[in-house]
Amino acid sequence: MTRNLDEFPQAQGLYDPAHEHDACGVGFVVDIKGRKSKKIVQDAIQVLLNLQHRGACGCETNTGDGAGILMQVPHRFLVEECERVNIKLPAEGHYGVGCVFLPTDPESRAACERMFEAATRAEGQTFLGWRTIPTVNHMVGPTAKASQPFMRQAFIGRGPDITDDLAFERKLYVIRRLARHQVRQSPIPGRLKFYISGLSARTLTYKGMLNPDQLREFYPDL
Repeated sequence: MTRNLDEFPQAQGLYDPAHEHDACGVGFVVDIKGRKSKKIVQDAIQVLLNLQHRGACGCETNTGDGAGILMQVPHRFLVEECERVNIKLPAEGHYGVGCVFLPTDPESRAACERMFEAATRAEGQTFLGWRTIPTVNHMVGPTAKASQPFMRQAFIGRGPDITDDLAFERKLYVIRRLARHQVRQSPIPGRLKFYISGLSARTLTYKGMLNPDQLREFYPDL
């Protein structure tokens, strides 16, 4: 007797078919003692490569439907990189960082940045500065290149009235949503390219319209 492959197995042990759902491939790499290391990032990228079969691509095999990595904020790395662009970061946990996708047109980009900075100040936080994220796109397909935004990291200092870590995370979330709403409702040309890929004092994302094997080369930071 054969089982219909469209049917899930019966609930057994820790398995319950009620929890089944479609999803892209996801992997996790952690140090159970909380130690930070470059190897964790390297292992996470290897996991991503192992999940290449879970992704999709268009008629161009070098244009992926999306790949990325979420990591703990690399404080020492960011301090060094921000010094190069005259941004002085406060102590770890006292600033938030997010990857912001912006229009490629300089005037539209500057207008979006001003609205983001204004939203930050409106929520009582300190805008510290912008860092342009280095990217290399020679390996990506024409469709991905045509839609590629200008990518920058935004740094926000924790306001003096916020002493709780979770309260700061909530405030960063409000800034993220407020800035996105205001930009999308504005008449700025190219505003639909504005997108904030995470904004947190704890985690940082690198992602894009990529295949898994393109991520590391596309983002030299990794």
